[in-house]
Amino acid sequence: MILALILVEAQIYNAQSLKEKRSTTKSVAMRIKQRLNVSIAETDHQDVWQRTEWAIVSVGSDKKQVEKELQRAISVLETYHELEITQVSWEWL
Repeated sequence: MILALILVEAQIYNAQSLKEKRSTTKSVAMRIKQRLNVSIAETDHQDVWQRTEWAIVSVGSDKKQVEKELQRAISVLETYHELEITQVSWEWL
């Protein structure tokens, strides 16, 4: 069994309040969950309105497939023009 975790930090430019930030983060998380076989959760900066961190996890029997699924998640995040990915860190467990 292969398990991989990526921590993705992002800057949300258009958010002027926590309510607007949550709207964006929930939309992103829902889209990723619907399209990909991963789990995603906001793990840091919940009280900061222009910054977020997501933990995205994938589990599988093949390392290449797990990595490919997480790369797809990053690609989905990159399609959102209202946010910019500032850091991505990978962990293999």
